[in-house]
Amino acid sequence: MTGEAIIEVRNLVNRFGAQTVHQDLALDLYHGEVLGVVGGSGTGKSVLLRSILGLRRANSGTVLVFGEELLSLPPERRSQLERRFGVLYQRGALFSSLTVTENIALPLIEHAGLTRPAAERLAQVKLALVGLPREAGDKYPTELSGGMIKRAALGRALALEPDILFLDEPTAGLDPIGAAAFDQLILTLRDALGLSVFLVTHDLDTLYTICDRVAVLAEKRVLVADRLDVVAATDNPWIHDYFHGPRGRAAEQAANGAPGRN
Repeated sequence: MTGEAIIEVRNLVNRFGAQTVHQDLALDLYHGEVLGVVGGSGTGKSVLLRSILGLRRANSGTVLVFGEELLSLPPERRSQLERRFGVLYQRGALFSSLTVTENIALPLIEHAGLTRPAAERLAQVKLALVGLPREAGDKYPTELSGGMIKRAALGRALALEPDILFLDEPTAGLDPIGAAAFDQLILTLRDALGLSVFLVTHDLDTLYTICDRVAVLAEKRVLVADRLDVVAATDNPWIHDYFHGPRGRAAEQAANGAPGRN
């Protein structure tokens, strides 16, 4: 992958007491790509995500986003930079006491300074963008299916028109049809809005369907970050078991039999 690196992680070290999760980790996200991040349990995928978002201060190393180190910025500049992020958390993290429209409108009121009526009108546009019907905006999160929760949370992540979309296990808990539809939605939005996507996932179908590159966390670092065929051919026991087991073979066959993404 060539082009502009909009996230640059270098020599990242994350420790919890005596446990070292990351040691000298390095990773880039390039403009316009979908980067999938995978790894076994305990390899620190969520810790890496939190470090990039500035929710955790690493023990050492640097994280540059658009050439700036988030945690060293003055509060106002940091806030401006964070508005260029859209984050979809694993379980949606919608506010249960707010309707879907109110959930999406909230960042527009809090960060963009819109009035509530204006924010709610724009929220309706975001609902349509993620494929939800207008009436879904009046529902509370408890009234939604799993797939609708994901789409509503994606609508909120897109509220401030971000440049980078961070997705944490976006298809977890969805049935295969719903997961495939969500994958295609991400591709469509990437192409239409010019997004760059940082995607933490275990879903092999997602990796084969929408990711331009895949980064594997293992041995406290990024073992490899490349096109999926290169990653799958890497000589490592976890990679072999993950990509060449029955589910990996099925996902590869399904992707090879599907129409091209481009």
